[in-house]
Amino acid sequence: MKVYLDLVFLLNFFLDFLLLLTVNAILKRNVKIRRIILGGIVGSLSTFLLFFSFNSLELFFMKLIVSIFMILCTFKYHTIKELLTNLLYLYFTSILLGGFLYYLNLEFSYEVIKNVFVSNQFHLNYILIILIGPLILFIYIKQNIYQKKRNKTIYLIQLVKGKKKYQYTGYLDTGNKLYDPYSSRPVHLLYDPNFKITKKDKMIYVPYHGLQSTGIIPCIFFDKMIIDNKREISKVLIGLSKEPFHIDGVSMILHEDEITEES
Repeated sequence: MKVYLDLVFLLNFFLDFLLLLTVNAILKRNVKIRRIILGGIVGSLSTFLLFFSFNSLELFFMKLIVSIFMILCTFKYHTIKELLTNLLYLYFTSILLGGFLYYLNLEFSYEVIKNVFVSNQFHLNYILIILIGPLILFIYIKQNIYQKKRNKTIYLIQLVKGKKKYQYTGYLDTGNKLYDPYSSRPVHLLYDPNFKITKKDKMIYVPYHGLQSTGIIPCIFFDKMIIDNKREISKVLIGLSKEPFHIDGVSMILHEDEITEES
């Protein structure tokens, strides 16, 4: 069996550099590239652990120490909370990339010796990791940023009408400018094909103007709206949409005025 130490060192450096670059992008640490390179070099020094005999527990603590040094060299020390956050995201990202490498190992039947893939096609392993590894982490960064932005506009909504309570997921849409023309009350929109209007419900018809359509939407009052189990708005006006909103998991379009006022 041949293990090319220089190639293993370069591969570890490349992967550690990608991991630190990903952590920097997700947490917006804004450190310079040279510090990320330094952290990658420190992390790749773990390659030399291959020449020592450690049991599983000792190897775990050695890698933990190396990871801490990686974080300190890259992001410096400011607070213990920031250090632990950086370390946690480094491990989360490592697990993501490690899962990909494990899949690669199964797919191409490489032999694993001390976390190093070895086969007669070792160069193919390098090529695939170098080409696909950055793509995996890029997708992870984009998805993480998207979820953070989405979570800022997504709310758990509970509508209360008499003794009945209804649970929905609401999206705060700054483009919702719908008001009751009589009282200037903001209108929140709801799509729920299972919701039934009763004879006791007082209907209010509110005209709307969209980009490509105009019309009238029926609205009813709910006794209150509870937002994220924390805030309450009394006597809310809800417009009943006949069409879904095409936003993943969202049943309500919230009006900015009442939501931001309550914030």
